Amino acid sequence: MKHEQVPSVPDGRTTRWEAHNAQRRHELVAGAVLAIRAHGPAVGMDEIASHIGTSKTVLYRHFGDKSGLYQGVVAWVHDFILRKLPLSAVEQMSPAEMVTQLADAYLAVVERDRNLYLFVSSRPTGEIPTDDPVLNITTRIGNQLSDAFQDWLARHGQDEDPASIWAHGAVGYIWAVADRWIVTNLRRPRADVVAHIEQFFAPAFAAQLRSVKTP
Repeated sequence: MKHEQVPSVPDGRTTRWEAHNAQRRHELVAGAVLAIRAHGPAVGMDEIASHIGTSKTVLYRHFGDKSGLYQGVVAWVHDFILRKLPLSAVEQMSPAEMVTQLADAYLAVVERDRNLYLFVSSRPTGEIPTDDPVLNITTRIGNQLSDAFQDWLARHGQDEDPASIWAHGAVGYIWAVADRWIVTNLRRPRADVVAHIEQFFAPAFAAQLRSVKTP
């Protein structure tokens, strides 16, 4: 006679321990972010541990190595950038406004958190390669901007096919400008940089709108 297998019920202590570990990891990542802001993108594990007020052993226990901690910081930065960008409001903007607002918000993050941005942009070398975090975040932003462009094109009776190319091209352009802005030590004021980006994109989108045939 076959007996039915009874599904295992998660042990309450295990669940609580997993929740505790997740919370502890979150606290350690938040502490690492503060250490990077204070000590710069070349900060080491010893400095991070000291800044947090813990030991390297604790960091290694929760993240395995610096690469694991790096990935935790990258995830934190991704969420932080996405919260700062006006992506939830882009549907009410014209494409030129979308690009301008996006550029200003993205550069504001770079301006405020240059050390953190540089830390994330410098992947650790090791036996286990890590994904390119800048590519991941710009792809996510580009996808959301593409949806907004597609809606705008549809509302104006135009072919929606260019939406993805426009969006990812604009995001890549903004990222390249931000990268160069850091290299020049943020020499130009952010408002000037954003104005130049707007000057580049606004005429192109205006031309698209003028090309719409009215019945």
